[in-house]
Amino acid sequence: MLAAGLAVSVLAALTPAVAVAAPQPPPSAQAASSAPAAASAGLAWQRCGPDTPAYFECATVEVPLDYRHPGGKKIDVAISRIKAADPAQRHGVLFSNPGGPGGEGLTLPLDLHKEMPQSLRDRFDLIGMDPRGVGKSTPLSCGLTAEEKGWPRPYAPSTFTADVLRAKSIADKCRAKYGADLKHFTSRNTARDMDAIRAALGEKKISYVGYSYGTYLGAVYTQLFPHRADRIVLDSAVDPEKAWRETFRIWAPEAERAFDRWTRWAAARHAQYGLGASPAAVARTFHGVVAQADRAPITVGDRKFSGVEIRDAMRASFFSVKEATERTVMLKEAAAGKPVPNVPVDPEMPDNLASSQFTVVCSDVAWPRDPETYRKDSERGAVRHPLYGDFASSITPCAFWDGPAERVTKVRNRVPALIVQNEWDSQTPLTTARGMHRAMQGARMVTVDEGEGHGVYLFGNACASDVTSAYLVTGRLPAKDVTCRAEPGARRGAPMELPQMWAGIGAGSAR
Repeated sequence: MLAAGLAVSVLAALTPAVAVAAPQPPPSAQAASSAPAAASAGLAWQRCGPDTPAYFECATVEVPLDYRHPGGKKIDVAISRIKAADPAQRHGVLFSNPGGPGGEGLTLPLDLHKEMPQSLRDRFDLIGMDPRGVGKSTPLSCGLTAEEKGWPRPYAPSTFTADVLRAKSIADKCRAKYGADLKHFTSRNTARDMDAIRAALGEKKISYVGYSYGTYLGAVYTQLFPHRADRIVLDSAVDPEKAWRETFRIWAPEAERAFDRWTRWAAARHAQYGLGASPAAVARTFHGVVAQADRAPITVGDRKFSGVEIRDAMRASFFSVKEATERTVMLKEAAAGKPVPNVPVDPEMPDNLASSQFTVVCSDVAWPRDPETYRKDSERGAVRHPLYGDFASSITPCAFWDGPAERVTKVRNRVPALIVQNEWDSQTPLTTARGMHRAMQGARMVTVDEGEGHGVYLFGNACASDVTSAYLVTGRLPAKDVTCRAEPGARRGAPMELPQMWAGIGAGSAR
């Protein structure tokens, strides 16, 4: 699949981009040596590594694999901490999650610490964690090949039988290695782990900032532990009612909506880009390139790409109109036989990331078991949503997973929270954030009108970030939902590489 200026990786696509700001001074020596009143005396804190600041500490918490049997098998969860800079102003702990599922969050406090205002660094211990199954916590690695990590895959009648067998082989491979343990690597149990960490830290409540998948995890926490939730920020939100198959299927209609917006934008700039003077002409230009590449792959740099690969790579790009226009110009030139720059290829997804992601989305909820469901949905999707419908409904290993070990968490509560959302987010579209708002009935929502990109808080929109920081500092939600205006060019480049939900599982998916 295409990368860097042309492609977006499926697991890398729920990745907000933020520039590394000049490092802020570390917490004072007094703060570094002064433990909070409810100190975590039972945790063995130590410097996280020789290449990390001395004030960045790590520890390990032992938790039950299955909370229904707390005396049974145990696993480790790795956590990190940067203490509040001003003990006199300290409010509590601020947990964080970068998304995924499968994203490593142990170093996220370092990134947040660079970007957050001093008022937050003064008040909170920043707490990171590698969720169960991930990174330095007890990890999952099924031993998947590069081909097996490539998901979602486009539906085609000629390859459907092979896709079914591949999906089943992935589930079988993970099951053979981990057996029934897989059932317990779920969002529900990760939320319980968070509460176990809270208790180990000696805290009565936790505050939280979760991006992307992390919004679902945070919402599940509020459902299980409503009285332990303090100040909750859910950035680029999943609709809990759509976890998980419908989360991916909604990419197809939303891609069409973004595509239509893009054709209008590009048509209005035909004199500059030459893609077509009307939206219909711009659409014909793009689909013409795809059709040509399906007949004979076109050369981009030193690689060849089919139309299927182009559709997969460009889905997320259409949510950013300027980016999509520039990339389509390059594709048009490549289709005309002109030399275009080489495009870096996405690195192969780590086995731990792919294995953890499959495990969580397949174990959180029950998926359809009959392959024919996926065939029929894919055929309908390809007709209704030709840009991505054949990808969004295709069969996955979840069809052959053992399914949830316990009931699915239904999120429906009045816990106060702040939902932050760009209008044109390719991974968690605005409609899913509105679904989160319906589920979190005590929440307020900050929407960036015409905002593009995945991830908002600390990622460039000053209005949304200011509202969010004010809430975290004071604990007071806005009186009503807030709309901020997009700030063209304000989005910064990234200190945090936040993994995306199956937004890059597409690497290797095309034929």
